[in-house]
Amino acid sequence: MARRNDHTREELVSMTLEQVKLFLSEHPHHELSLRKVAAMIGYVPSTLVNVFGNYNLLLLHSVAQTLDELFAEAAVEMDSATSSEDALRKLAYCYLNFASKNPYRWQLIFQHTMNGEQLPDWQSDRINNMTGMLEKLIRDINPNNSDDSILEASRVIWAGVHGITLLSVDDKLFTSTPVDGKALIDNLLNTYLAAWQQ
Repeated sequence: MARRNDHTREELVSMTLEQVKLFLSEHPHHELSLRKVAAMIGYVPSTLVNVFGNYNLLLLHSVAQTLDELFAEAAVEMDSATSSEDALRKLAYCYLNFASKNPYRWQLIFQHTMNGEQLPDWQSDRINNMTGMLEKLIRDINPNNSDDSILEASRVIWAGVHGITLLSVDDKLFTSTPVDGKALIDNLLNTYLAAWQQ
């Protein structure tokens, strides 16, 4: 068993998050535990508590890592967009594709709970960056709308894309013929964009 001084705090964080990421590539987070994570990196659970604060915060760091990767992929996709409408579509597709490739990591984002504790600023900032990206696109597409309308539209679109993604990833669309998640996203966005142009 490794001792705390065998690695720096930064190395321990990196090793731990890499092992959690590897685990979540094949298994859901509820099959994971502090003891399992510690064993994977050759440390005792108390070392991880000293580094992360508690198991819940360790998982939140994993969520943050996932959001950073999603944000980076979305930024790359949107950089190639030809218009704000195209960027909105690329963002929605990226969300669906990321969740499809990383279902257990993506599920942890939404199943993780702070159990009554305050969400740390470093995580709130990530969430605000993602929602802010969507709000900016909607403002670019429909600049005459009020701030409240833009906020509401962003949440409706996000909720719709999230619902389509969730049902697609979990294969719960309950259709006799296969339904493409991208086609459903197109339907949602086309309807919304058409309403804005009236």
